[in-house]
Amino acid sequence: MVKSVTLGNGLRVIVKRMEGLLSVTMGILVGTGSAFERDDEDGLSHFIEHMQFKGTPTRTAFEISDAFDAIGAQVNAFTGKDLTCYYTKATSDHAAEAFTLLADLFLNADFPEEEMAREKGVVLEEINMDEDSPEDLCLDLLARAAFGGDNYGRNILGPAENVKKFTREDIFAYRAERYVPENIVLSFAGNIDIDEAIRLAESLFGGMKGTLTDRKKKVLLRTDKLFKKKSIEQAHLAVAFPTVARESADYDAVQILNSILGGGMSSRLFKRVREELGLAYSVYSYTSHYSEAGVAAVYAGVNPKNADAAAEAVAEVIRGLKEEGVREDEFLRAKEQFKASTVFSQESTSTQMHLYGRRLLQANEIYDFEQRMQAVSAVTIEDVGRVLKESYDFSRAATACVGNFKGGFSL
Repeated sequence: MVKSVTLGNGLRVIVKRMEGLLSVTMGILVGTGSAFERDDEDGLSHFIEHMQFKGTPTRTAFEISDAFDAIGAQVNAFTGKDLTCYYTKATSDHAAEAFTLLADLFLNADFPEEEMAREKGVVLEEINMDEDSPEDLCLDLLARAAFGGDNYGRNILGPAENVKKFTREDIFAYRAERYVPENIVLSFAGNIDIDEAIRLAESLFGGMKGTLTDRKKKVLLRTDKLFKKKSIEQAHLAVAFPTVARESADYDAVQILNSILGGGMSSRLFKRVREELGLAYSVYSYTSHYSEAGVAAVYAGVNPKNADAAAEAVAEVIRGLKEEGVREDEFLRAKEQFKASTVFSQESTSTQMHLYGRRLLQANEIYDFEQRMQAVSAVTIEDVGRVLKESYDFSRAATACVGNFKGGFSL
């Protein structure tokens, strides 16, 4: 059973009751992230996420973590391009306690100066860790190549020079614009009484105030080719093509097409580039969909000597798929994989919390599992063939590569 309500201050609440379980995941989803930042704020959404855990007027950072541990609850958070989420998972008998703790750190964080100084060091090390992960570095570079230096092209962590300069005033100013009731959804999924969850939400968040400051994004896909030289063993190559936005009617067809191209061990990219040619250990495709646009991307990590051959093989697979079209057997397999992943998501309270919360936040709709299954089932091989013709246009591609080689590659 699912129920959604809007509190008097405009904050939305959704509860998915999952009987037969012994736990519940509870999340606070905020419609903001790196895509909404300005240049001097680049990295601020992520830094705020870290600082929310660093103390309130009644609890120190240690006391917050200790209180969650005392009831056996898990607590965490993440920042994305267009979403920041704080969540806790607890046994059903400790749900109210865990959510009260989560609400305290979210609503009452006071961002102590001494904690800010320490946490800047933590985030700077996270940036260093990202620099030492060439695959992540390559995909961050690809986002910048496709979207430019702002909106969805921003690195979520931000540049080190920004992090070093952030102040408490920066945090309060940004929160005043984005952390407001109409831009927040509370999502509960698991074995929790629906009315109890709504009462809990009302008692803790009903008094929250604030008015959303709109930060409209101008999204223009680019065809940049970016390279970063790095003294590492592999060459990391990635290419991105424009694809549909999140709410497109062709979203499901694009997902099935992506699975056929590079979504698993039976995909065309995996079989050709890895199994037949032995050019890469890791090669795959993925999609990123936002409210205004999307990209379909391919990544491969290869020996620098094989960079040109690998890029040629990737291009060959894509062109071959477009020329030959999708076979019925691979269409049916990919479709079943997509349906299965949708079914599997029903068995995780964490995934359900995120699915229902995100859908309500971004589309103001209640996620409907049966409707999703019907939509996926309705996709035909002709639908996939149509989006295939519209996809993977090399004249509109952006590329990125990282490694200790001459740099760049042709497709």
